[in-house]
Amino acid sequence: MLTIGEKAPDFALPNQDGKTVRLSDFRGKKVVIFAFPKANTTGCNAQACGFRDDMEEFRTNNAVVLGLSCDGQATLKEWQTSKNLPYDLLSDPKHVMVEQWGAWGIPVFGLVKVPMINRSYWVIDENGVLIDQQINVLPGTSVRKALESVSKTIAATGD
Repeated sequence: MLTIGEKAPDFALPNQDGKTVRLSDFRGKKVVIFAFPKANTTGCNAQACGFRDDMEEFRTNNAVVLGLSCDGQATLKEWQTSKNLPYDLLSDPKHVMVEQWGAWGIPVFGLVKVPMINRSYWVIDENGVLIDQQINVLPGTSVRKALESVSKTIAATGD
């Protein structure tokens, strides 16, 4: 799991169109990455559409949004189109990034982890430093808390 206040590790993952996206591509902007278990399911639709619906507020706060799952590129492209999602969806089919970032495996009774993405989000500042993260978060809560986090950093810096 990552530590708040430390530089977030760079990644290189394909988006829904097969284009490689890196965290370092967004220096100078805040980056919100939300992880979801499975495209086009009830909770994931609520989460993704919540980010879509609040996109203007994220942009106003100098933030970009990226979705992340283990779904394949074709599935992500179809979902992006059907839900009119205005941001990239990253594909991590071997769950390398989600493991490194602490969101792989949903704990059941504290004994075993179900092998899937644990709904989460991370907020990285303009310099690539992790400023907020929530692992195991509800769909609507992830949008609200991520927006509060990017808004708070604007207020704290006086921008």
